[in-house]
This record gives sequence, C-alpha cells and structure tokens, in this order.
Amino acid sequence: MRRERFTKIVATLGPATSSAERLRALFDAGADVFRLNFSHGSPDDHKHRVELLRALEKQYKYPIAILMDLQGPKLRLGTFANGPMELKKGQKLRFDLDPEPGTAKRIPLPHPEIFKAAQPEGLLLIDDGKVRLRIKAHSEMTIDATVEVAGPISDRKGVNLPNLMLPLSPMTPKDRRDLDYGLSLGVDWVALSFVQRADDIAELKKLVAGRAAVMAKLEKPQAIEHLDEIIEQSDGIMVARGDLGVELPPEAVPPLQKRILAACRAAGRPAIVATQMLDSMVHSPTPTRAEASDVATAVYDGTDAVMLSAESASGDYPVEAVTIMDRILKSVEADPLYRRLMDASRREPEATTADAISAAARQCAHTLGAAAIVTFTNTGSTTLRAARERPDVQILCLTPNLNTARRLTLAWGVHPVQTEDAHSFSDMVQRAVRIARKEKLAQTGERLVITAGVPFGTPGATNTLRIAYI
Repeated sequence: MRRERFTKIVATLGPATSSAERLRALFDAGADVFRLNFSHGSPDDHKHRVELLRALEKQYKYPIAILMDLQGPKLRLGTFANGPMELKKGQKLRFDLDPEPGTAKRIPLPHPEIFKAAQPEGLLLIDDGKVRLRIKAHSEMTIDATVEVAGPISDRKGVNLPNLMLPLSPMTPKDRRDLDYGLSLGVDWVALSFVQRADDIAELKKLVAGRAAVMAKLEKPQAIEHLDEIIEQSDGIMVARGDLGVELPPEAVPPLQKRILAACRAAGRPAIVATQMLDSMVHSPTPTRAEASDVATAVYDGTDAVMLSAESASGDYPVEAVTIMDRILKSVEADPLYRRLMDASRREPEATTADAISAAARQCAHTLGAAAIVTFTNTGSTTLRAARERPDVQILCLTPNLNTARRLTLAWGVHPVQTEDAHSFSDMVQRAVRIARKEKLAQTGERLVITAGVPFGTPGATNTLRIAYI
C-alpha cells in the first residue's frame, strides 16, 4: 500500500461513503486518513464506519487513521413568527434573549455570550456572512444594529462576530458525549472546533488523556493571535479556510494559510489544509482549473495533507475526487520547483540530539542517493522530526505501537509499519532492510539511512544514525 507521493489525503465520510465497497474504493484511490464529522450522522453511523475501516485495515495489513471532528458551539438565530424575512440596507433591528419568535423589529438570539462580548461598531454576520449588520448599541440583554449588507434571514441561521473573543468553551455538552463515544470506538485523532486560545486545547487534552492525538481547527481570527501557543499545545493543526473566510476578508486567507503552514513545519506538527478544495466535484466529475491550482498551492506551501469534505461525504463523485486529488499531488511533487521550495523553506534544526540526527539523516540520504530514511520510534516524535526536514525520499516509520503507526499516516512522507522494536544494532539493520524490501521502498544495491535511540525502546532517545547497504 505504499503511496508514490509525500502529501497525504484526508477524506470525509458521509452518506455517499458508508459501504465497505465505497470505503475500499476510496482507500485504493489514495485516501490516507478518514474523517468522521460529528456535526452530522448518528452514533451508530460512526460506529459502522469505524468497524468497516478497521476491517479494511486488517485486510490490507496497513494502518489507517480515523479523525473525529467535534462540532463545537454553533451560534444561531432563533425562529421567526412569519417565516423568512428580507432585510434591507439601513434597516434597524434589535436582537434579544427573548425566546419568542422574531418579528420585523426584533430577532431572538439565544446566546448570552454574544451580548457579553458585543462592542459598539462591531460586526454581526449572519448566514456565513451573506448578511452583515453593524452594532450601534448593546447591553447584557439587547443588541441594536443597522443592516449594512442586505439579504434574507430565516430560522436558525448561523451567526458570527469577527474579531471578538467570546467567553465560550469550545466543548459543548454534545461534544463531551461525542468525545467519550469516539474514544470508545478507538479514533486516532480528535479535531476541536472554535479554538480561540491555547487553553482550549489544554482542556481537550485533559479529557483525551493520551488516548488520541489532538488537532486544533483554526477557524477563528482570535486563534491567529495565539498561533504559536496553540501549535505548541496541539499534536496537529487544521486550516479551516471556510470558517476563517467568513470572519476575515477573502484576501486575508491565502497569506494566513502560508503563515500557519510555515509555523507548523517549524514546530514539527502535521497540518491539514481544508474546505472547498475540489468543491465543484460535489456535482461534477472534474474540478475547475482554479480548484486544481488551489490544491497545488497548498502542496507547494508544504502542507502535510489536503482534505475533502462534502466532495467525499455527500458528493456524486467521491472516488473520482480522491483520484484527481492524488493526481494533482503527484504532479506537483514531480515539479523541480516543489523540491526547491521545500529545501529553501527548511529551518535550522534545534540544538537537540534528535534534531541533529534528523538533519544529518536527510543530508546523508540526499548525498548518497539513499532509497529511504528509516526511523525507529515509540511515540512518533523521531519520525515527525524527520518529516519536518522534508527529505527527498520517503520515511519508513517502524514502531511497536499501532496507535503511533495510525496517527503518523497523516504526516508528510511517512510510511508507517508496526513491528517489534530493535533489540540490537544488527537487529536494527536487518529489520530495517527486511521491511524496506517488503514494503517496496528499497531493493538490492541501494542504501538506507536508519535512525534510532539507544538504549533501544527508550522513548525520545534518538541518538544513533546508521547507513545500511542492501
């Protein structure tokens, strides 16, 4: 199941991808990680998909990562007495906490947190920013606003307040129930929505207690103000461009994407670029040229993975979307410019033994024309440091920990295999050579660059580099 590319593909599952046949087709087409969106579907739906994926994992004898995406708090309007309402520019409206259905003059907004955080002249966005109002006055019970961008509104439409730190935990009671359930199913990654600060991730990590890796979804502008701290707390990052684009001007999102990816690479954290990557393929068998270029840009920026949402969850062409995504990734990685960009954006290694070994492994592999870099790891940290270097060969990750192997399927260039830890130097070399041959990463006459920690089996002790001739 070796992928002939470095960048990974995350496929969201849904009504269009719930059968064993369709999941197998997605995996064969190139999906590396499967996302369960807990904003939709029942617990039984998610359990069924997890069972199918674990059966697929056994069939192919290759680790598969499952990412659960928590819904997070959803800020929505209340209901309207007379159905949808058309707002006109300049119209004055009052929002309040009264649950009674709304009228032409007042609208229920059942979120006390919004009233506490509101600021004069602040923006209030409705329905993904399609309707925009300017706050003129507020109290703990009311907000008076004027319509700046007109349009229709109706029951339960979403509400955004850009550039305001809301006194709101990203973990709702539903999220806590979903988290317990997802962890009981054995998910490998947990993605947290509505992250505003590093403490939000710390709260989730306490609940997860090491049973899965934790991913921060960057979809609030406030998160960017605390970017480095959030990355430090997280095991991975998702650039949720759709939600970022609601609260930020469209022109602000591309530079942010580059900034976030650069910061993730510097910290050695896997990053996913998500939202509307091949959106037209929800109903079309081919993407637009602009969408193909968008995917390519994320790859040139050095992302670890790109994600399909509705394209694979509810679209008409889920397998075709993964297939085309796979072709785009391979095309970009074959471009000499891609390699030059990866080399030019490489940061200086930190002054640690593990970083020194990882940097030396990349240099040795390049100088010798090695077939692959082999990392022995327990926690995955050694392999992530090797991936941070963006070598020009794949990284064969050998770990005795199945959970580590699954999580690392998300990381750039990593081909994980579960195996016993090495017992001696000779066993280390023999095991690396044998598995590299079996996985078709190397053949007779080629070299491998091997990193490990001595004493063997000691987490975080990478201090050895060996070059093996096959």
